[in-house]
Amino acid sequence: MSTTNHITTKWLGNMAFETGNTSGQTFNIDIAKEDGGDGNGLRPKSLMLSALAGCSGLDVAALIKKMKLEVDDFHIETIANLTDEHPKFYDKVVLEYHFHGANLKESKLQRAVDLSLEKYCGVMEMFRQFATTEVKTFFHNK
Repeated sequence: MSTTNHITTKWLGNMAFETGNTSGQTFNIDIAKEDGGDGNGLRPKSLMLSALAGCSGLDVAALIKKMKLEVDDFHIETIANLTDEHPKFYDKVVLEYHFHGANLKESKLQRAVDLSLEKYCGVMEMFRQFATTEVKTFFHNK
Protein backbone atom coordinates (compact mmCIF):
# COMPACT_ATOMS: atom_id res chain seq x y z
CA MET A 1 0.00 0.00 0.00
CA SER A 2 1.34 3.44 -0.87
CA THR A 3 0.76 6.81 0.75
CA THR A 4 -0.17 9.94 -1.15
CA ASN A 5 1.11 13.28 0.15
CA HIS A 6 -0.59 16.47 -0.94
CA ILE A 7 0.63 19.99 -0.28
CA THR A 8 -0.56 23.34 -1.63
CA THR A 9 1.84 26.03 -2.80
CA LYS A 10 0.39 29.53 -3.28
CA TRP A 11 1.92 32.42 -5.20
CA LEU A 12 2.31 35.50 -2.99
CA GLY A 13 3.38 37.87 -5.78
CA ASN A 14 6.70 38.62 -7.45
CA MET A 15 8.80 35.45 -6.93
CA ALA A 16 7.46 34.44 -3.51
CA PHE A 17 5.35 31.43 -2.59
CA GLU A 18 3.86 30.07 0.60
CA THR A 19 3.90 26.31 0.78
CA GLY A 20 2.49 23.80 3.18
CA ASN A 21 3.89 20.67 4.69
CA THR A 22 2.15 17.45 5.64
CA SER A 23 2.71 18.56 9.27
CA GLY A 24 0.30 21.43 8.70
CA GLN A 25 3.06 24.03 9.03
CA THR A 26 3.78 26.59 6.30
CA PHE A 27 6.87 28.44 5.14
CA ASN A 28 7.84 30.80 2.34
CA ILE A 29 9.93 30.11 -0.73
CA ASP A 30 11.63 32.98 -2.57
CA ILE A 31 14.77 33.76 -4.53
CA ALA A 32 17.54 36.27 -3.90
CA LYS A 33 17.10 39.95 -4.71
CA GLU A 34 19.87 39.76 -7.31
CA ASP A 35 17.81 37.09 -9.10
CA GLY A 36 14.60 39.14 -9.08
CA GLY A 37 13.04 38.02 -5.81
CA ASP A 38 12.72 39.72 -2.45
CA GLY A 39 14.91 37.27 -0.54
CA ASN A 40 12.15 36.60 1.99
CA GLY A 41 12.02 32.84 1.82
CA LEU A 42 13.91 29.60 1.60
CA ARG A 43 15.52 28.48 -1.65
CA PRO A 44 14.06 25.32 -3.25
CA LYS A 45 17.33 23.52 -3.97
CA SER A 46 18.73 24.33 -0.53
CA LEU A 47 15.54 22.90 0.97
CA MET A 48 16.42 19.60 -0.68
CA LEU A 49 19.72 19.56 1.21
CA SER A 50 17.95 20.45 4.45
CA ALA A 51 15.46 17.65 3.81
CA LEU A 52 18.30 15.18 3.32
CA ALA A 53 20.13 16.20 6.50
CA GLY A 54 16.88 16.43 8.45
CA CYS A 55 15.67 13.02 7.33
CA SER A 56 18.90 11.29 8.28
CA GLY A 57 19.35 13.41 11.39
CA LEU A 58 15.95 12.32 12.71
CA ASP A 59 16.91 8.68 12.14
CA VAL A 60 20.26 9.10 13.89
CA ALA A 61 18.70 11.00 16.81
CA ALA A 62 16.12 8.22 17.27
CA LEU A 63 18.88 5.59 17.17
CA ILE A 64 21.03 7.54 19.67
CA LYS A 65 18.02 7.47 22.01
CA LYS A 66 17.23 3.80 21.34
CA MET A 67 20.87 2.71 21.80
CA LYS A 68 21.18 4.94 24.91
CA LEU A 69 24.32 6.60 23.56
CA GLU A 70 25.92 9.63 25.19
CA VAL A 71 26.25 12.47 22.68
CA ASP A 72 26.63 16.09 23.81
CA ASP A 73 26.19 17.60 20.35
CA PHE A 74 25.65 16.38 16.81
CA HIS A 75 25.38 18.21 13.51
CA ILE A 76 25.42 17.40 9.81
CA GLU A 77 27.26 19.42 7.16
CA THR A 78 25.76 18.93 3.70
CA ILE A 79 27.99 20.00 0.81
CA ALA A 80 26.58 19.68 -2.69
CA ASN A 81 27.89 20.41 -6.17
CA LEU A 82 25.38 22.21 -8.41
CA THR A 83 25.78 21.65 -12.15
CA ASP A 84 26.49 24.66 -14.40
CA GLU A 85 23.94 23.95 -17.14
CA HIS A 86 20.17 24.34 -16.88
CA PRO A 87 18.32 22.60 -15.44
CA LYS A 88 20.85 22.91 -12.61
CA PHE A 89 20.83 20.02 -10.17
CA TYR A 90 23.03 18.47 -7.50
CA ASP A 91 25.24 15.83 -9.07
CA LYS A 92 27.42 15.17 -6.00
CA VAL A 93 26.52 15.40 -2.33
CA VAL A 94 28.76 14.90 0.69
CA LEU A 95 27.23 14.39 4.13
CA GLU A 96 29.52 14.99 7.09
CA TYR A 97 28.28 13.79 10.47
CA HIS A 98 29.95 15.44 13.47
CA PHE A 99 29.50 13.91 16.92
CA HIS A 100 30.77 15.65 20.07
CA GLY A 101 31.06 14.13 23.53
CA ALA A 102 33.25 12.76 26.29
CA ASN A 103 32.14 9.14 25.95
CA LEU A 104 31.40 8.57 22.26
CA LYS A 105 30.82 4.97 21.25
CA GLU A 106 32.15 5.42 17.73
CA SER A 107 31.20 2.02 16.30
CA LYS A 108 27.60 2.36 17.51
CA LEU A 109 27.31 5.91 16.22
CA GLN A 110 28.68 4.81 12.85
CA ARG A 111 26.10 2.00 12.86
CA ALA A 112 23.36 4.58 13.48
CA VAL A 113 24.56 6.63 10.49
CA ASP A 114 24.79 3.51 8.31
CA LEU A 115 21.31 2.32 9.28
CA SER A 116 19.86 5.72 8.49
CA LEU A 117 21.44 5.95 5.06
CA GLU A 118 21.08 2.31 4.04
CA LYS A 119 17.69 1.43 5.52
CA TYR A 120 15.56 4.30 6.81
CA CYS A 121 16.20 7.62 5.05
CA GLY A 122 13.96 7.84 2.01
CA VAL A 123 15.37 11.23 1.05
CA MET A 124 18.84 9.68 0.68
CA GLU A 125 17.34 7.02 -1.57
CA MET A 126 15.87 9.80 -3.73
CA PHE A 127 19.22 11.59 -3.91
CA ARG A 128 20.92 8.38 -5.03
CA GLN A 129 18.74 8.48 -8.16
CA PHE A 130 20.49 11.60 -9.49
CA ALA A 131 23.67 12.25 -7.48
CA THR A 132 26.76 10.48 -6.28
CA THR A 133 26.81 10.51 -2.51
CA GLU A 134 29.65 10.37 -0.04
CA VAL A 135 29.46 10.08 3.74
CA LYS A 136 32.08 11.10 6.29
CA THR A 137 31.80 10.68 10.05
CA PHE A 138 33.82 12.72 12.55
CA PHE A 139 34.09 12.03 16.27
CA HIS A 140 35.09 14.96 18.44
CA ASN A 141 35.97 13.49 21.83
CA LYS A 142 36.14 15.98 24.68
